[in-house]
Amino acid sequence: MHRAHPASECLGAEGRLAHKLFRDLFANYTSALRPVADTDQALNVTLEVTLSQIIDMDERNQVLTLYLWIRQEWTDAYLRWDPDTYGGLDAIRIPSSLVWRPDIVLYNKADAQAPASASTNVVLRHDGAVRWDTPAITRSSCRVDVSAFPFDAQRCGLTFGSWTHGGHQLDVRPRGAAASLADFVENVEWRVLGMPARRRVLTYGCCSEPYPDVTFTLLLRRRAAAYVCNLLLPCVLISLLAPLAFHLPADSGEKVSLGVTVLLALTVFQLILAESMPPAESVPLIGGLRGPQGGQGGACGEVLPHPGGGPMSPSAGKYYMATMTMVTFSTALTILIMNLHYCGPSARPVPAWARALLLGRLAQGLCVRERGEPCGQSRPPEPPPSPQPPDRGTGPPAGPCHEPRCLCRQEALLRHVATIANAFHSHRAAQRCHEDWKRLARVMDRFFLGIFFSMALVMSLLVLVRAL
Repeated sequence: MHRAHPASECLGAEGRLAHKLFRDLFANYTSALRPVADTDQALNVTLEVTLSQIIDMDERNQVLTLYLWIRQEWTDAYLRWDPDTYGGLDAIRIPSSLVWRPDIVLYNKADAQAPASASTNVVLRHDGAVRWDTPAITRSSCRVDVSAFPFDAQRCGLTFGSWTHGGHQLDVRPRGAAASLADFVENVEWRVLGMPARRRVLTYGCCSEPYPDVTFTLLLRRRAAAYVCNLLLPCVLISLLAPLAFHLPADSGEKVSLGVTVLLALTVFQLILAESMPPAESVPLIGGLRGPQGGQGGACGEVLPHPGGGPMSPSAGKYYMATMTMVTFSTALTILIMNLHYCGPSARPVPAWARALLLGRLAQGLCVRERGEPCGQSRPPEPPPSPQPPDRGTGPPAGPCHEPRCLCRQEALLRHVATIANAFHSHRAAQRCHEDWKRLARVMDRFFLGIFFSMALVMSLLVLVRAL
């Protein structure tokens, strides 16, 4: 006859002992009641959470989706045995639906679906200790503040507690001071700073007994490198183009066109970015950009993640609004300066205060000079020339008259010469007045070029320094 192997006999004996243990334990057991010997005694439940992955942060709907491992441990007073009676068997694994389980739920969940955890097993030890490990995908509400976007940090709490048992019946406590991050998969958009745990005991208006709960606060900081590359740098480059309209010569005819083109490009770019920003009471620092699900390739070689979906919202960023305001004012000032540049001959002369302050000191300080004029020296104002009548001692040579100098011809010639001289001097005065207005326009161009370029540079540096 065939003889069984000793190892097979041991396994078979262990299996028979486990079946016997199972029948003995659950012969008179019910999972409907708390497993305590004294009904006035509170059942202690230890809760441990392990963060595995951040699936999605939907800023618009303020919903955080996480993948967690949840471990609950408690002691069942009716599931105990002597290991020596069952061949040294000290632990068994049975379906969790057969034993009593604490009704600990996520208080701030964002959907009505219960986690599919009924098919998992529990580990039951001989002293009645029960360990229940369940994976869970949680959707919790989280108040998102995007005022510092994309350099923002978020705090999202996950509050766990019993739904029906008060603190006198079930007491929940965290294991350790924080959730475990040992198996966390790094997220492309968020950096996890920690997940501390805190136990609270609250009394609600519906009930007189206290209800303990455990809150795990997930501390997040956004990875801003991709947003700086895709959002901030294009706006910085566009904003630095706006002051160059003051440096463009007025005779080119492109000063106003450059300002309008820059404003149009910035407006279109801002509208595209603002479509995906979530609505918020506080205006974010800059706009937001989202790609399709799974991320979008960034201009700097990084993945621009997809923080959330949903409808679009017309939010704008503080930086974009400030830049657009600056470009609008620079375009308006460019139009005024163009009016000064193209003052015609009929324009009145430059006022004395403007001649002394702007064409004198400001032009010298900004080094605005005529061609060939050294820097730091301003052209002294020239008085308008007065027409000088020609000398009567000289005249044209003798004509066909019998007299050597014909007086009738001389007087007519003098009138014509005086008329021509007066017209020439009037033209020179009008031309000099026009040149003064053109020089005043150049001084204003140089002045506003420094002002607006400094503003654009300071705003860009402030945002870039915050990014570092």
